[in-house]
Amino acid sequence: MRKFVSRLSILLVIFSFGLMFQETKASSRKSAGKSKKASVARAALPDIGYTVSMTRPWTHLLEVEMRVRWEQMPAQLELKMPVWTPGSYLIREYARHVQDLSAANASGTGLKWEKINKNTWQIIPGAAKEVVVRYKVYANELTVRTNELNSEHAFWNNSALLLFPAGQLAAPSTVRVIPYGNWKVATGLRPVPGQTNTFRAENFDILYDSPFQVSDFKEKTFTVAGKPHRIVVTGEGNYDLDQMAIDTAKIGEEAIKIFGELPTEDYLIILNLRGRGGLEHLNSTALQWGRFNFRPRSQYIAFLNLVAHEYFHLWNVKRIRPDVLGPFDYENENYTKLLWVAEGTTAYYEGILLQRAGLVTDKEVLDSRATLIEQLQARPGRHQTSLEEASLDAWVKFYRQDQNAINNQISYYDKGEIVNMMLDITIRTFSDGVRSLDDVMRYLYEEFYKKDRNFSPEDFKAACEKAAGRSLDDFFSKYVSGRAEIDYNSIVGGIGLRLVATQPGADRAYLGADLAEAEGRLTVRAVPAGSPAFEQGLNFNDQILAIDGYRATNAFLQSYIGQKRPGDTVKLTVFRFDRLLDLEIKLGRNERATYAFQPLANATEVQKRLYREYFGVELN
Repeated sequence: MRKFVSRLSILLVIFSFGLMFQETKASSRKSAGKSKKASVARAALPDIGYTVSMTRPWTHLLEVEMRVRWEQMPAQLELKMPVWTPGSYLIREYARHVQDLSAANASGTGLKWEKINKNTWQIIPGAAKEVVVRYKVYANELTVRTNELNSEHAFWNNSALLLFPAGQLAAPSTVRVIPYGNWKVATGLRPVPGQTNTFRAENFDILYDSPFQVSDFKEKTFTVAGKPHRIVVTGEGNYDLDQMAIDTAKIGEEAIKIFGELPTEDYLIILNLRGRGGLEHLNSTALQWGRFNFRPRSQYIAFLNLVAHEYFHLWNVKRIRPDVLGPFDYENENYTKLLWVAEGTTAYYEGILLQRAGLVTDKEVLDSRATLIEQLQARPGRHQTSLEEASLDAWVKFYRQDQNAINNQISYYDKGEIVNMMLDITIRTFSDGVRSLDDVMRYLYEEFYKKDRNFSPEDFKAACEKAAGRSLDDFFSKYVSGRAEIDYNSIVGGIGLRLVATQPGADRAYLGADLAEAEGRLTVRAVPAGSPAFEQGLNFNDQILAIDGYRATNAFLQSYIGQKRPGDTVKLTVFRFDRLLDLEIKLGRNERATYAFQPLANATEVQKRLYREYFGVELN
């Protein structure tokens, strides 16, 4: 029996080897088949190359040449311009800036074309396998989401400049830049080896996520987590580029501690020294800041908050993606209820990163949050709009603020930051300090980004409950999907704090209108609901000429009302639609509160420990 078993074993080995050989051959054929299919798929994509020139900067016209080589050239080639830029949730109609468009084949023979809708040009290639389209884009608006060309620089977002072939967002492309004069080029796109100022994008999501700066910029290179970072600055100002690099590195290191890695091989900061704002990108950011607003320290800290915000977006939004935010539809709104997480959570981590990096104190963070709470509590709109509603309506409301915005809107940035603070403290309290919002963000990074999934509102709530170790139905129904007043003290008490409200103007007379004075005219800019001005008929855009017969300037009106008592009556003389009116206004009581966080007088050892774990310092 033993011999027989031995012979049988030999036969089985031989048989198994034969099967393995057949499987290997089959697997090789399958791999070859896949490779062949991938090659065929790549071959089916168009070959797209752009050249961007700026021969006459004073005209504000960027000159674009687009070459589309395509073996499977359609009978009608449709080229489209995006209508918005990811990260800025408003339809901006970039096609309105396109002019002087022409189309030809490779030999220069003109091709028939027509514009068929607001952002689509249809070209008839005939037998041509290569189409050359030339056009210009008017670029005279410096924001982080638009384009500007002038004597100082060229800055542009590719989504506001470069057309794409319909249905071909997966196609790779190259961009060659011909700078003006001695200008240099900076972008997050990868350079094409051996080709000067030429860059490659693997698809249009990457292309449209990579802005360009072309100027005689100043620059600083440094490393974070061993990976190169670069700041390029256009414009003169009172900044310290060396210190900026040191502090940015500190911020970066703290962000990496949360997620365990930097998800990009390099990082570029494009900084224009005009305006204010920032926009996140896959491995870069575009920032704007006033040229002389890096001093005093409070202004510099505000700038570092902007840097921290956009840096944190490397993970939150650019990798950890809410439901519809990527891959993108560049021609329509991309609705989500999660902008309060995309932006509010990121805003919350601004102060956290700066405090952990030693750039601000715990008290400064708390003071900043108290100011946000004061502003939120002064907005009647908090009763009208939830965080989820504010997120969903961003496309029609947030970037279109009007005089009634204070009464029917909130900011998903500001209230989002406040609610994220409350959520973080809630998780820490419920888990006895074992977990925090850091764990939620890390979980989303591992379970969604690394598994190529976007997360839903339900996913975010579930991740928070997993960290807290219990249901958060009450929290989310009240403060995220609902409009309930936030019970601050029941939450912040968990880490030994209380929020104290005072009303310093409660015994003073109060009109309640927001006023602006320009060129000798005192004008009503907004009228908060519930104020004496609102209830008694003062309107937006009324021009206030006099109060009780005396000429009204803003300084005089405030001083005059300041000498009155709640319940006193004044007569305002106003122009409304060029008609002179008198309004009798009974002044009210100023119920606007100021807020401050203070330590609990009898904080327990657990509360003190949770505060220490939150901020890394003692509660005092």
